[in-house]
Amino acid sequence: MKISIASICFFSLMVIAMSCDDNPGESTMLTDNFDRGQMLDFWADEIIIPSYTAYVSALENLDSEMTNFYADPNVDRLNNLRSTWLEAYLTWQDVSMFDIGRAEEISLRNFTNIYPSDVDLIHSNIERRDYNLELPSNFDAQGFPALDYLFFGLADSDIEIVEALTADDVESYVTDLVTRLSNLSKEVLTDWNSGFREEFIDNSGSSASAATDKLVNDFLFYYERNLRAAKVGIPAGVFSGTEQPNLVEGLYSQVYSRELFLRSFEAVQDFFEGQSYDGQQIGVSLRQYLDDIRTSNATDVDIAGLIITQWEEVDLAAAEVGDSFREQVIEDNSKMLALYDQLQAAVVPLKVDMLSALNIQVDFVDADGD
Repeated sequence: MKISIASICFFSLMVIAMSCDDNPGESTMLTDNFDRGQMLDFWADEIIIPSYTAYVSALENLDSEMTNFYADPNVDRLNNLRSTWLEAYLTWQDVSMFDIGRAEEISLRNFTNIYPSDVDLIHSNIERRDYNLELPSNFDAQGFPALDYLFFGLADSDIEIVEALTADDVESYVTDLVTRLSNLSKEVLTDWNSGFREEFIDNSGSSASAATDKLVNDFLFYYERNLRAAKVGIPAGVFSGTEQPNLVEGLYSQVYSRELFLRSFEAVQDFFEGQSYDGQQIGVSLRQYLDDIRTSNATDVDIAGLIITQWEEVDLAAAEVGDSFREQVIEDNSKMLALYDQLQAAVVPLKVDMLSALNIQVDFVDADGD
């Protein structure tokens, strides 16, 4: 069943109205007896830590394949290197939304996936050899997008790319980029396994600094800024009024932008619905939380259902877009704009309805103009 944007807005107003009583200026909170601690426990043990564990493993595989490539550089090994890069990049989509704890402290997302890369800065770093990858000024000269350029866009043919990659300065830079990705991922996972897990689960209250409030805000920011805007809206020209096909994720490999988007969108849906990382169980989740609020307050407004139904429309729109978002923007941008519109239609039930029902305040500036 297709839910119109007008219908979503109507239900949003109903939810807001439910939080107000007959006396202006006074508010009545919805009954909320949900056990946030159980949800935090499931998030940590079945989604976040397993996803970071898989991410660390994927980067170890990338490091190993890089070693194999440089031991005997050839096109076949270049393709193996590209495959492990893609697998690690896809696994990154599973953890990127969890910008909390050590990941937030070290700006993991900015050091991992600012795209497109600054190609001139990459070459300047390689030539000068005195680069410091810990500086924010090098955000867009490292991470997966920089490797995307080096593995796919460094020269015109695969043979030439192999030759270019084996230059001493380039080899050192590639090695440093892969090592840094690996070290950052291990730093975050180690933090989760060395006390932050317990701190996260114990912080089960309801306040701006509580774990649920913070992670739900991170989840929403990721949905708006990194999924909806960066992957789709910005290249499609939604905010600038001008199509910008060279701002897509996976610019140089060209055919993976849709795959990266779908993996990210799947991670968002799994988190909302409480799908464990191994896919073996459905646990305590935002969907269950919303359903519990609905039951406890005897309301007919099915917020979780609205969100899930709208995401089905996103899947349908994504199916119409080609593998290369860059080519899609150039050839028929209307399909990218349609995908953006369906992503945008879910923002109201997520950001207004859900937050109102869970009594969570937005802690970030609206991402629409980013």
